[in-house]
Amino acid sequence: MFKTPEQFAAANKATVDSLLSLANTALASAERIAALNLNTARSLMEDSVSGAKALMGAKDVQEAISIQASLAQPNVEKAVAYSRSVYEISAQTQEELSKMVEAQFGDFQKTVAGLLDQAAKSAPAGSDVAVAAVKSAIAAANSAFDNMNKAAKQVAEIAEANVAAATNATVKAVGATAAASKKK
Repeated sequence: MFKTPEQFAAANKATVDSLLSLANTALASAERIAALNLNTARSLMEDSVSGAKALMGAKDVQEAISIQASLAQPNVEKAVAYSRSVYEISAQTQEELSKMVEAQFGDFQKTVAGLLDQAAKSAPAGSDVAVAAVKSAIAAANSAFDNMNKAAKQVAEIAEANVAAATNATVKAVGATAAASKKK
């Protein structure tokens, strides 16, 4: 497979670089999630204190109910925004990892094609059929990978559209409920 130690060293370096790239992507994603969680926790605590102070300042039960109803909408919107942010971070990370896998698969395809061409040149006479069969199998595998990749991207797009629709419906429903509560 490798004719010289330099080729072997280059292949090892490429593998290490790929693994480091994957690790850095995963760590960056974890960092973003941790920062989001910390900011969300801080905001939740501040909102809770603010809401408690507002409720303690209520003059009667009706005012307390009104204050509580007015706090529901922003809390739901913040929960939806948090969920959307987590989804976006996850989707971006998945996209980056997918690109890395595609690049690695492309490099693998080139290497296999090169090795196959070398084998075909040094193969004994009459082995053309076997070489053609291997090339056909590789082409079929490449086609399957491309089709699977396209299908995965379509599923991701559909999921993203569904998440957006569900988010908007939830915010509207809570808004309508809060508006109805204020009218009472």
